[in-house]
Amino acid sequence: MNKISFIALLALLVFSGCSKGLDPGDVNVNPGTDQSGVSETDVKNNLLKVFGVTFDPNHDWCTTVAGDVTINLNSSVKKVQILACVPNGVNEDNEQVTAMRMLNEVETSNQNSVKMYYDAPKNNLGLYAAFISDGAFVLQKIEGKTVSLPTKARTRTLSYNYDLPTGELKIGAIEDSYASQRGWVPGEKLYMMDNYSSQKMNVPDYDAEFKQKFNDFVFSYLPQTKDKSNLDVIKKTGYYDANVYPLTTGEEPIIVSPVYKRDGAPNYGPEVYNSDLYYYYFKEGDLGSDPVAYIQSLPKYKAMPLSECYARAEDNILGKRGAFALVYWGDGVPQVGTEGSYSFPKGYKIGFMLRSKTDTESKKKQGELYADGRLNEKVNSYGNFTKLKGANPRAGWLTLDGRMLICWESGTDRDFNDLVIDIEGGVEDMIVIPEPEKQAYTFCFEDTRMGDYDLNDVVIKAVRENETKVTYTLLACGAYNELFVRNINTGKITDNAEVHSLFGKQPMEFINTESGAEKLAPIVVTKTVDKSFSMLDDATMPYIFDKTTNYNVYISRVGQDPHGIMIPNDFKYPLEKVCIKDAYAEFNNWGVNQVTSTDWYTKPTSGKVYEK
Repeated sequence: MNKISFIALLALLVFSGCSKGLDPGDVNVNPGTDQSGVSETDVKNNLLKVFGVTFDPNHDWCTTVAGDVTINLNSSVKKVQILACVPNGVNEDNEQVTAMRMLNEVETSNQNSVKMYYDAPKNNLGLYAAFISDGAFVLQKIEGKTVSLPTKARTRTLSYNYDLPTGELKIGAIEDSYASQRGWVPGEKLYMMDNYSSQKMNVPDYDAEFKQKFNDFVFSYLPQTKDKSNLDVIKKTGYYDANVYPLTTGEEPIIVSPVYKRDGAPNYGPEVYNSDLYYYYFKEGDLGSDPVAYIQSLPKYKAMPLSECYARAEDNILGKRGAFALVYWGDGVPQVGTEGSYSFPKGYKIGFMLRSKTDTESKKKQGELYADGRLNEKVNSYGNFTKLKGANPRAGWLTLDGRMLICWESGTDRDFNDLVIDIEGGVEDMIVIPEPEKQAYTFCFEDTRMGDYDLNDVVIKAVRENETKVTYTLLACGAYNELFVRNINTGKITDNAEVHSLFGKQPMEFINTESGAEKLAPIVVTKTVDKSFSMLDDATMPYIFDKTTNYNVYISRVGQDPHGIMIPNDFKYPLEKVCIKDAYAEFNNWGVNQVTSTDWYTKPTSGKVYEK
């Protein structure tokens, strides 16, 4: 960070193995003494003093790789995206959390193939092509220079020829719901059979390829962490409350298969294992003027006890362990002995409810939890359920490779991945086209050779919007000197626009680097680029011109000090005068050995970084 006027050269840094290369032109790459008399020895001594370790002399400081892939498709595909599953820190149990980020996208029009370029974090856990059409969202892993739309992508039909149970289908018991017992929904009744063990169907498990997609996809959109509520993700799909109900087709039985559970409730017993899945159905025209009251009055039928498909030790393991077919019990109010059928008429809406229970001694988590949030007004204000206050849903839909997955929150942490159920067969698809966060890249610069390495002298975020658009956001300036951003040269961020002045400030004023200080709106511009654009291309990569010292500051190259780093994240940069090693405790590990702690930038130290 430049706090004095004599600060000098930071040499051109070209990524070894990841830069596309550029004639440095006006860059001073002389390793000798700069204008202020600072030598390379001075820089190395200061580096050791600040960081306390000796960095790998061959470190390239490169966090990103560039690539391209040819994607084969057909005329049904409307859009193609390149996605990356990336590390995104750890949760409270020290488990890795992932995120699915979009690297590039293109609108297609009757094309057989398209070549796409991308930048991806080096430490990504997998790259995928997402094929999006009017009726499907299909992922295919990228493992080479080409990837194709699967020819057998599943459509709305049963994935397996289920042999339906032959035992009798009769109502065997009726009881009041917990809501009825508490006076919330007087008269709400639950209906169940006596023979659920005989109704369970053994089914083939998912194959390894789909399990990998499931893990990368579901737990990226619904990360397993208490630090972040996933309720907004559920609501963003639009399939909640009145829109949460799939419509019966009348063509096939409706099959439900629990495929994942995560109890995470040691104080109350395994809440998912001890819970039951219920369902109900109705016709849209019967709702009347008070839909909530009407739905509350409907019979709720037990589809299955989840204990039939799980053993208590099988937590956090993905796979099909059994399936049940929903039973149509006719219209009206059934009685003990009422007979049912696996054949559902066409045109009914199906709703789902999870009856959350714990062990027999602790009753703190008992309650009926509905995918339709309008039915949860009372239970969301009760006992241990209160983090989802008001009329919020307890489940939401995701679509993956033609499969419909309903994802449940049975407790309090709002991650919506306590229970995942695959629903297939005789219902119309709930097509959820996810909107993954676009991959951000943050350029952080230190503009003095004898710096404190808070890397906030100039901070720029870049996001590739699509094939030909990149958005640059000038976020902060923690330097005294007159600075100019070069190589963006679009909108307000021109080669001749002094950084402080863009925020209406003067040199020697800090901008968005001090806790408690005024937060100034960032400067945002969008630039048209070539389809082959890469964040790693020196010809287009932003750099800083320090007019006060008459030197250019570039992203660091092999063997140099980390005075400029491009970080693949919407990075929380350090506060003023806070060294990056203190803001990120694993930075030194990465500096000493560039193949370790590669996700250091996802683990900020509270109170040491600027909160945007």
